[in-house]
Amino acid sequence: MAKKKTVSSCDICANFAYNEETEEYECMAYMDEDEVESFLRTKNCPAFHLYDEYGIVRKQN
Repeated sequence: MAKKKTVSSCDICANFAYNEETEEYECMAYMDEDEVESFLRTKNCPAFHLYDEYGIVRKQN
């Protein structure tokens, strides 16, 4: 039986940005040790912020 792949919210997070020096995507949010431990244990990121490119357009209407 194949393992079920879990979807990470990092893919749609505003803090997940491309680093040109390393040529990789990485989290740009600052988290202290407690937040990192909580994230690794629960997979719920305290720094998650939805990247919504249409948010400004909705505010204009």
